[in-house]
Amino acid sequence: MRRHLYFPILLMIVMSCSSNNQSTSTVFANYNDYPVVHESLWLDYNPNRTVFKIWSPTAEDVRVNLYRTGYGATKTSSAYLKNNSNALWSLNKKGDLAGTYYTFEILINGIWQPETPGIYAQAVGVNGNRAMIVDLQKTNPSGWDNDQRIKIDKPNETIIYELHVRDITSHESSGSNLSGKYLGLVEGNTKIGKYATGIDHLKELGITHVHLLPSYDHYSIDETKLDSPQYNWGYDPQNYNVPEGSFASDPYNAEVRIAEFKQMVKKFHENDIGVILDVVYNHTGKTEGSNFNREVPGYYYRQNKDGSWSNASGCGNETASDRPMMKKFMIASILYWAQEYHLDGFRFDLMGIHDIPTMNAIADAVKEIDSSIFIYGEGWTAGSSPLPDQKKAIKRNTHQMPKVSAFSDDIRDGIKGSVFEDKSTGFVSGASQMEESIKSGVIGSINHPQVNYQGSSLE
Repeated sequence: MRRHLYFPILLMIVMSCSSNNQSTSTVFANYNDYPVVHESLWLDYNPNRTVFKIWSPTAEDVRVNLYRTGYGATKTSSAYLKNNSNALWSLNKKGDLAGTYYTFEILINGIWQPETPGIYAQAVGVNGNRAMIVDLQKTNPSGWDNDQRIKIDKPNETIIYELHVRDITSHESSGSNLSGKYLGLVEGNTKIGKYATGIDHLKELGITHVHLLPSYDHYSIDETKLDSPQYNWGYDPQNYNVPEGSFASDPYNAEVRIAEFKQMVKKFHENDIGVILDVVYNHTGKTEGSNFNREVPGYYYRQNKDGSWSNASGCGNETASDRPMMKKFMIASILYWAQEYHLDGFRFDLMGIHDIPTMNAIADAVKEIDSSIFIYGEGWTAGSSPLPDQKKAIKRNTHQMPKVSAFSDDIRDGIKGSVFEDKSTGFVSGASQMEESIKSGVIGSINHPQVNYQGSSLE
């Protein structure tokens, strides 16, 4: 019972009185009592019908709105979903709906929540406000079925180059004709003077993988105003399962960003470079107005004892990977990126916010697809969390996650100094007592008789 202290006590009585569902009332004492579904929650499309699905235990009613476009215009129709078992709402709509945009609306406590594309959206229109029904097969580039990941036998065989999709080609000196775009990242024969840039430069470096800073759909960039100066690293998640539109040639057409992301991955693979995606499941860009909260208020986040949002991310909220449906979402999302986009690895931002069993479950599921897919993350948090330290996927617990690696901030800070202190220096700048941090990083931060942990920054 002690673990329940970390969740606010709830007393939710949900009344349903629409013409589509019989009146029912459900009482939940806390989030642990919410029903769990094991069925897939992805949109189920084929040319004959589309099945819309959403999980919402506190919903009194759910409807889907259909649109011709992803931006502006009025909806063409609405239809109500049926409440099946375990709070799984669904609607089977006949006909070929590919290319149709849609949103969900959920009625909670007599109030229709703002429209949401749904957390399992796979395609979205401009700025990610509406999802689109997509035939994913039609987004595959030529030869996609023969595309192969870059194979590695051991994690320490990887040589990773971290980059931002926009940054590497945004300056005119990059020589790119596709500045700031997915396809610009893999554009060949670009130069500055006699020197290679872009993918040709990456090949010259001898790397095995690129680590793309967050490239799923995020909040901060207004995709309708790309001619105006805008910038963000992408650590403000909006739609976790859709590529960011500002990196595509046409953010208004939901299929384009998907197709161009796949073309980028395929081109990297053809040049013997794997693609690692930076994933930020630890927090969302919004809290009260997030897609998570529009579906199931409160459930997907951790709270303090007083009911306020816990904030181990330092960004206003932290997600609750230890709750079954958040764990389900994270596993499904990672597997989707691995399978649909042929990704070679995943770097977990603030991995310490996630619980150990969830990270192990993700790694196990991914390794069943391809044992060479690389999983690693930041083994720390940015603040305190209700999740006890012994359950966190932090560096000291890495030995409990045999298929997951942790980023070494010790060797980074030992070489160059702390990233959080402007005047901090490291070994290369003449700082003293940094040798042990570097030695520890070289041998993978394991116990070693030639590393003196006493009195060093590693203690």
